[in-house]
Amino acid sequence: MSGEGVRGDEPSRSLEIELTFDVADDLAVPTWAGLPGVASVDPPERRELDAQYFDVPGFALGRAGYAVRRRTGGPDEGWHIKGPKGAEGGRVEQHWPLGGPDDPASAALVAALAPVAPAAAEPGALRRIARIRNGRDAYLLRDASGAVVAEFVDDHVTALDETRGVETTWREWEFELGPAAPGDADARAALLAAATGIALAAGARPAASDSKLARALGL
Repeated sequence: MSGEGVRGDEPSRSLEIELTFDVADDLAVPTWAGLPGVASVDPPERRELDAQYFDVPGFALGRAGYAVRRRTGGPDEGWHIKGPKGAEGGRVEQHWPLGGPDDPASAALVAALAPVAPAAAEPGALRRIARIRNGRDAYLLRDASGAVVAEFVDDHVTALDETRGVETTWREWEFELGPAAPGDADARAALLAAATGIALAAGARPAASDSKLARALGL
């Protein structure tokens, strides 16, 4: 991951493979006992996240499956581009570090968006469409060697749809594969299936919306 500079740097890239669940406000988090490959679970780390989401007129980026955000808080704060879902449901995420309290989108980020939405290259074309604030408790699930198999997060979300002026709140869980997750596709699928079983048994439901942004926008 690059940590030098902001303007013109190549972004870091990662593949995000995760599950999302809708949960009631009073639901207890699972222990994840018995999940394949998981030997221990770290205590929760509290994170206060504040994300601003952007698109061009006509929502060309969102219609193509892309999400653009500037987020503060947490270990990966910065500018992000999330691409459309792939065959396994994963999304490639590009990340640029922040340059200051109110830094605009970098030229490199705008250039990365232009092939998807040419209007993004026009001055002022990227407009804020939503703000999502999130109180997150994050749990790292580790294997016997201490490597991270997955991250489980318990999110309490407040979202403002800037286009409609509508604010909504909800709670959700996310289960995201980590660096020590199985490399084999079948083994990854088995781990995700087992995680789904634990979450549903605890009282969760598969998420009704595709993402926090989609839910914020009423999609």
